[in-house]
Amino acid sequence: MPEASTTAPRHSHGSHLAARDHCLSAVRAVDRPTGAARYGRMFPGLDPLRTDPGLLMRAGGDGGICDAAAVRDEVAAGDDATEAAGWPFFGQLIAHDITADRSPIAGGVSSEALRNARAPKLNLEMAYSDGPIGSPYLFDLADPAKFLLGPDGGDVPRNQQGVALIGDPRNDVHLFSLTLHVALLHAHNRIVDLLRDEGVSEAEVFDRARITLTWHYQWIVVHDFLPRLVGAPLTEQVLAEGGRWYAPGPLEAYIPLEFADAAYRYGHGQIRHTYRLVEGGPAVPLFPDLVGFRPLSADRRLDLSQVFDIPGHPPAQRAKRLDGRLAASLIGLPEQVTGAVDNNSYRSLAVRDLLRGETTGLPSGEAIARLVGAAPLTSDELEQAWPHGTPLWFYILKEAEHRGDGDRLGPVGGQIVAEVLIGLLRADPASYLSLESDWEPTVPAARPGFGLADLLAITAAAAR
Repeated sequence: MPEASTTAPRHSHGSHLAARDHCLSAVRAVDRPTGAARYGRMFPGLDPLRTDPGLLMRAGGDGGICDAAAVRDEVAAGDDATEAAGWPFFGQLIAHDITADRSPIAGGVSSEALRNARAPKLNLEMAYSDGPIGSPYLFDLADPAKFLLGPDGGDVPRNQQGVALIGDPRNDVHLFSLTLHVALLHAHNRIVDLLRDEGVSEAEVFDRARITLTWHYQWIVVHDFLPRLVGAPLTEQVLAEGGRWYAPGPLEAYIPLEFADAAYRYGHGQIRHTYRLVEGGPAVPLFPDLVGFRPLSADRRLDLSQVFDIPGHPPAQRAKRLDGRLAASLIGLPEQVTGAVDNNSYRSLAVRDLLRGETTGLPSGEAIARLVGAAPLTSDELEQAWPHGTPLWFYILKEAEHRGDGDRLGPVGGQIVAEVLIGLLRADPASYLSLESDWEPTVPAARPGFGLADLLAITAAAAR
């Protein structure tokens, strides 16, 4: 397992003191921004697309081109994608790890003034926060090297009002993100046990466990998640050649707006109309049935084998095909998710995605396609007339439908996502790609090629 150096004093894991000061941990990062991290442009030479907000609201609202409810009966029989239903939720956790934009949906903040409340690194900050020293409420007082969990291990700890004590409150938004977050906590705790069995000292065990989990997570992003989302050839090309449009130097990473406000919102189009939480259970929509922000009772748990293909279990449910349309539960989000809004259109996630791209001045999908050398989509493929060009978010979803068979991103979306995620790892001096590019996972795998299913397997062992 990867090593972490430390000169901090040793303490017993049974004490009430945190195991060490993590300020100099390789993953705590003394280079962490003192202010909010920045956003930027991946294609700064392209002009912004200006679209009438009224047109965007009609396209993304009830009965619009983005509303899957209007055509659900026609496509339901062939609506399943190839990949399992859990992958877009894993993608959501990645988004929470690297981005947190606090600006209002309706705009009023210039794109140059936008600030990212997350460090632009795949470092599991959304789970670890500031570690046992800076965020002691996340960790077990009797054993600060381990995360604290809810009473039966199936939930995060909560205060007396049911509010999650969690590294990123967004991971409590619904059952899927919360379940994956809890799985990460169990994985860390299990790795602590394994390291102790290997004789790792208490002074080092937290840092070693954090680095071990973080590197396995980064490996999954590169070798399991990205090949499914953008295809293995593009992933391998960007790994071998670097990014053409996004290649920040060490400690110079930023989050491109084309990524954050368009390409990486692809997962909204993969949300199924309904989900089954346990074998033989009823199928229910994501919202409002599975909304979070409350204690997770034992009779409301998700069996992860229902949404991920895990060895020894039947095939999981599949994600919805990418086709530019969102499930009805996303066109009418509950107030627990959106908060109070002064325009009912803002309850539609499609409207919010379309307006976000307009607010931050993104170029059209066609403009980026021409720049990267991809054939732009035709008007028939887009199924919607856009006077001056297609909003990038919608373009990427339709491109996935027609250039990726509804299963993966096309050339524009795939290029943006692959270059940014791999570029963030290259720019992070503490990532496995920077420190040890030929590193391979050390946690046992059920089959050749470590993947997310193997991490979930050690999570299940830790939870028992």
